[in-house]
Amino acid sequence: MAATLFLKPCIFLHRRTLFALPLRFSSFSTSSATAAPFPENKVHRSRQSPAVSASLLELGGGVNISRDEIVKDDPTNNVSDTIFSKLGMQLHRRDQHPLGILKNAIFDYFDTNYPNKFEKFDNLCPLVSVKANFDDVLVPADHVSRSYNDTYYVDSETVLRCHTSAHQAELLRQGNTHFLVTGDVYRRDSIDSTHYPVFHQMEGVRVFTPADWEGSGTDGTLYAAEDLKKCLEGLASHLFGGVEMRWIDTYFPFTNPSFELEIYFQEKWLEVLGCGVMEQEILKRSGRTDNVAWAFGLGLERLAMVLFDIPDIRLFWTSDKRFTSQFAKGQLGVKFKPFSKYPPCYKDMSLWISDSFTENNLCEVVRGIAGDLVEEVKLIDNFTNKKGMTSHCYRIAYRSMERSLTDEEINDLQWKVREQVETKLKVVLR
Repeated sequence: MAATLFLKPCIFLHRRTLFALPLRFSSFSTSSATAAPFPENKVHRSRQSPAVSASLLELGGGVNISRDEIVKDDPTNNVSDTIFSKLGMQLHRRDQHPLGILKNAIFDYFDTNYPNKFEKFDNLCPLVSVKANFDDVLVPADHVSRSYNDTYYVDSETVLRCHTSAHQAELLRQGNTHFLVTGDVYRRDSIDSTHYPVFHQMEGVRVFTPADWEGSGTDGTLYAAEDLKKCLEGLASHLFGGVEMRWIDTYFPFTNPSFELEIYFQEKWLEVLGCGVMEQEILKRSGRTDNVAWAFGLGLERLAMVLFDIPDIRLFWTSDKRFTSQFAKGQLGVKFKPFSKYPPCYKDMSLWISDSFTENNLCEVVRGIAGDLVEEVKLIDNFTNKKGMTSHCYRIAYRSMERSLTDEEINDLQWKVREQVETKLKVVLR
């Protein structure tokens, strides 16, 4: 259901998706800062030339769109050129990419254990309505994930999906009862080695009719929960081998009961996914009043980083052959061999913040200027003076995964960051 809601953002090394382990709804991820939905926290973008704007981009599902339809001057739009550049890349559909290899391994598990049962959708358009992204999966109206601080809005009624659960209600209405949805999802987030504003999720749904559980000696909810756990324990074994597992009771807005599956791997407990028995209201809205269903969500990057020993989430986006040549179709779990370790450069920035300041907005500005050359933005100090003014000091780590950065270009980046932070975020640099 909500892969997001089921996932934890981090790449899912911490809570951010709603399902996948919670959108920071993780759909199951969550975000740390609550901000007003729109203009007061708006980060503006510069316009590009008409030639760039006019070219069409294929998003999936047969949808072609221009930059000006995604990055525009609508007062509710907060999609940057950095985010636009990731649209249509569909890393999960590349068979020799770690994410594609993992996706196909999961598909193999379901094809083997549930032959001809599960429909697979991995080319659905990431542009969805606010209703599909939030309302249809019962995300509360005041949930932090709806804020401008957490979600990329194209306009007041359209977003870049925060989780693959955004397609759940439509697929149920179309009559699908067993399906897997994989896709790129988008969330404004912090900057470090396990977080990125674009990542990939998979969610699975299975619907049962009364005929399935009648005669089992149990009710539909318990029947679905037992079937869900059996299915996902098998999936975990398929991916990780014979590992110890445990189930943790939790809360997701779209399932009840809800669970998280953890495995003991490499001498520590690792959260693999979020799941549960779908809320009846979702099924009723889809015309399935007598049915029961389960749903799960997982983050592909989260698991791929563990299975392939990939230390930095930015590596998934590199085209450097020293990375891409290490992986091949069907080879799950090949350990990544670091090809170089270039030194980081640290720059500190202190500022007096305003009430509308959020760290996600700061990270958007830094990413917009430095792109993937920024490795981390970390709060290292804060205090409030006698006048009630609050100061934050952030340490920005610049590091390329492919080359050594020069002092000149780092200083230039930092100067531009300082200038844009002061202008766009309405803060005072110290």
